[in-house]
Amino acid sequence: MLLKINNLEKNYINKKEVICALKDINLSVYKNEFITIIGPSGCGKSTILSIIGGLEEKSSGNVIFKNKVKVGYMFQEDALLPWLTVFENCILGLKIQKQNNRDNISYVNKLLKKYGLYEFKNSYPKELSGGMRQRCALIRTLALKPDILLLDEPFSALDYQTRIKVSDDVYKIIKDENKTAIMVTHDIGEAISMADKVIVLSKRPAVIKNEYEIILDKKRIPSLNKKDINFNKYYDLIWKDLDYNE
Repeated sequence: MLLKINNLEKNYINKKEVICALKDINLSVYKNEFITIIGPSGCGKSTILSIIGGLEEKSSGNVIFKNKVKVGYMFQEDALLPWLTVFENCILGLKIQKQNNRDNISYVNKLLKKYGLYEFKNSYPKELSGGMRQRCALIRTLALKPDILLLDEPFSALDYQTRIKVSDDVYKIIKDENKTAIMVTHDIGEAISMADKVIVLSKRPAVIKNEYEIILDKKRIPSLNKKDINFNKYYDLIWKDLDYNE
């Protein structure tokens, strides 16, 4: 086990009241597992990632990592700096953390070659397609060799066709690199097709309403997983959980 969350709660205080966003969240994350979190808008999905990633403080509960586990964060927008080249963007985290040594630079070049961006390493973000930008952002995150990747709706800014292609690309990279991932999404099909386990949150204050282990006949890339005979079964169950009609 890489990560265990026990009785996590998050409260926000405004001038009039205390607002409970997350309540009694319990979650175990294992090596090489791909977990997706889905729930109604504003229920606190991204807040869970922010607390795991150390960007936000919890109100109570425990977030326990296995020794020396490193966490990498991939946001909704690719956040590539337009004045830096692809290569410079990919090594930005290494430079900030003063880890841009020969071995790590070599690792970045290896990732760029492996995932089709090496010939564009001297190009600028504006010269890349949406899918290429997302691959670049993922390589920048992988450069720091995290054990757990946190993905906060990484495809939400893409059009439908690009989103399908990029989700396949990102899934394949994460699996090829033997990474553990926790991804937040609003898309039920995306949640099922990419996950080993789907966590369904209730509306605020969010609790874990259900947890589904996704078992498909032939676990492949997301676009093909959506054609699996069991896909619609999971889709119907999760749709009913989501309180859209309440």
